[in-house]
Amino acid sequence: MRDTMRGGTEGVSSEKGRRMKNTFPRMLLFVSLLCLAAIPILLVIGYRPVIGPMIVAAPVFLALFFTGHAVLKRYAFTVWVLAFAAAAMVFPSAFGKWFGYDLGGLIVPLIQIITFGMGTTLSAKDFQRIFAMPWPVLAGMLIQFTLMPFVGFTLATLFRFEPEVAAGVILIGSVPGGVASNLMTYLAGGNVALAVTMTSCSTLMSPLMTPFLMKVLAGRLVPIHFTAMMLSILNMIIVPIVAGLFANRILYGSARWTKRPGALIALSAGCFLLAFAALMANPGFWGPLSGLQSGLVVGFILTGLVASAKWVMGTVFKRADNWMDRVLPLVSMAGICMIIAVITARSSEKLMTVGPALLAAVVIHNSIGYTFAYFASRAMRLNERDSRAVAFEVGMQNGGMASGLAMGVLASPSAALAPAIFGPWQNISGSVLATWWHRKPVENKR
Repeated sequence: MRDTMRGGTEGVSSEKGRRMKNTFPRMLLFVSLLCLAAIPILLVIGYRPVIGPMIVAAPVFLALFFTGHAVLKRYAFTVWVLAFAAAAMVFPSAFGKWFGYDLGGLIVPLIQIITFGMGTTLSAKDFQRIFAMPWPVLAGMLIQFTLMPFVGFTLATLFRFEPEVAAGVILIGSVPGGVASNLMTYLAGGNVALAVTMTSCSTLMSPLMTPFLMKVLAGRLVPIHFTAMMLSILNMIIVPIVAGLFANRILYGSARWTKRPGALIALSAGCFLLAFAALMANPGFWGPLSGLQSGLVVGFILTGLVASAKWVMGTVFKRADNWMDRVLPLVSMAGICMIIAVITARSSEKLMTVGPALLAAVVIHNSIGYTFAYFASRAMRLNERDSRAVAFEVGMQNGGMASGLAMGVLASPSAALAPAIFGPWQNISGSVLATWWHRKPVENKR
């Protein structure tokens, strides 16, 4: 009898648990919609002190709802970006200084961390594929570094943006493809191997191509220092990627030393010592390579952390699965949200005036990238899967790099506006395009 009663009680408890689990996400969505509905009412009655918090709360609760939804969670990152951007617009001082430290100084380190994460997903095979599929890669690179920069220049001219804003539009077109394009290519049924190889190649070409294109197309708008921009790209992107490639060997390599606790501890200690030495070295020690100092420091620290983490996870927690594949994307997404918030806070007033026109330019730029790249690829006799990969690689840009260059080299929050808008928008448009293509299988298509 007691067992029956216990079973019945447990059944009721589990049923209540399921109901609560189903009710909580709905409550998040309800609160988000309630905040949105309250904003115009508060505007009408003139009660403004609460409007700002409502503007921030609406996307935050919506992002929480998306994060817990089985289908919509793939769009949660974009909503989180909107939430951070809204917070920066309403409370710009919150993203100015913390304890006297200017948060603008976090942009380059955050980009280096994100790029290091990209490097950990790459291996030598991703570069060897160039020889296996030379024509698709060459065609993609040609479209990448001709279409997007010149479309950016044309749009900046047609919209008559002020020089620094116009330079930002050209800059987002002159950087390489973004990592998110690889995921979109996978969802769309495109050639993921080609997408990864194109991302790697365009990134490696960027220290020369991006400064060259900016010098030619934006040199009359703002001062462009070729060498400074090249070193900045090497520092922000290439050095962390190389460190990430080595970290990939530590995490997934088959060599015996990657599985020995002693070797991992020694490697970790060595990396931390090198990072300290690079940090404390006299600027004159570096000579012309002084611009690479922070990249080396961050690269050594992160490589040491990876080695330490592998030792801890393998020895203490006895885990040998790919736990890093789940950690790094979260770190990258948090970093991107913070970068966009810092940039938005510094240009919140200007964004109120040029925002609509800049958003229109971004949408057109991104759409032309997808459309022209796809049809140009087909005209170059690339198959359907390859053409889809090229479309995403060309249409989706490395907004983080563009933001870092705008703030670090051009020293212009206004130039960082276009990259800050392009990043969230390309995730929305890329998801829509990927979903549409996902419904059109390509197995038997040329």
